[in-house]
Amino acid sequence: MTDPVSRSVKILMAEDDDDDFLLAQKALSEARLLNEFFRVKDGEELMDYLLHRGAYSDCQKAPAPLLILLDLNMPKKDGRECLKEIKSNPALRNIPVVVLTTSKSEEDVLKSYDLGVNSFIRKPVTFQGLVDIMTAIKHYWLNVVTLPPSN
Repeated sequence: MTDPVSRSVKILMAEDDDDDFLLAQKALSEARLLNEFFRVKDGEELMDYLLHRGAYSDCQKAPAPLLILLDLNMPKKDGRECLKEIKSNPALRNIPVVVLTTSKSEEDVLKSYDLGVNSFIRKPVTFQGLVDIMTAIKHYWLNVVTLPPSN
């Protein structure tokens, strides 16, 4: 059996804000999460990546993620729409999705869980808070739980 920490875990982050992405990337590094990290900037790009369409048709350049970090408020197609598509698609529904958002809406929390999100996390206001969250994500999703194999 492969140790979850020693295997290559691909994480896909759907985040339209460049500053938020760079902070998340830095926080992942601080949390010593050294796995492969990919980014898309909007909901349409996320679905293209996951379904290997257009610029993401090459599976080598767009490998299947073992975990998706999803912002809810993105252009073109928001995270709620993407979450609904991901969880209703038999080829994608087993990929764990963690919403990472600034939304404080109780409705967003309830709707996200209704759509099948695995975790809902509000983005912290401090960098250290973000490091703490990335450390918790690393520990829980990569050390504690058993993830389904990637395609």
